[in-house]
Amino acid sequence: MTDTTYLNNQFLIAMPNLTDPGFFHTVTYLCQHNADGALGIVINRQIDMKLGDIFKQMQINVTFPTAAEAPVFFGGPVQQERGFVIHNPCGRWDSSISISDEIALTTSRDILEAIAIGEGPEQYLVALGYAGWGEGQLEQEIVNNAWLNTPSGNDIIFNTPVNQRWQAAAHQIGIDINQLTAPAGHG
Repeated sequence: MTDTTYLNNQFLIAMPNLTDPGFFHTVTYLCQHNADGALGIVINRQIDMKLGDIFKQMQINVTFPTAAEAPVFFGGPVQQERGFVIHNPCGRWDSSISISDEIALTTSRDILEAIAIGEGPEQYLVALGYAGWGEGQLEQEIVNNAWLNTPSGNDIIFNTPVNQRWQAAAHQIGIDINQLTAPAGHG
């Protein structure tokens, strides 16, 4: 693939025929995609944990109680013990990569400490784990009709109710994802 065909800062929408329980009806925000593979964070699968649980585990003092109530997401099946924060605006944190002019992915403790005291980014999504693909793997899965890619949208990441993100991401390009079926003729 050439640089112009990499899918950074796009959504991967699981097609209805993708039955892998880890990715069924998911929307994954692609943070890195290059010749070596891809890394994304699932943005519509909350887990039974609040950010306050992570603060407690990491012994981070909380003075902004609203932050402790923020949901935590299943970011993907790889390194589920590792935390990832998708946030807006980008800011200056110890370990960040800019995904776009507005969104970054940070994995360092300093962003969580700032969130805990109300000095973090305006909008954020905290996830444990990530989705990863090796060289050429994602491209092959797209060819096999497992994923639909669309432009990303800050509103979907940060403001759309979690249970509506799958449909909302597809709707951005005029598709009713519930009307799609597995293609005929594959054998």
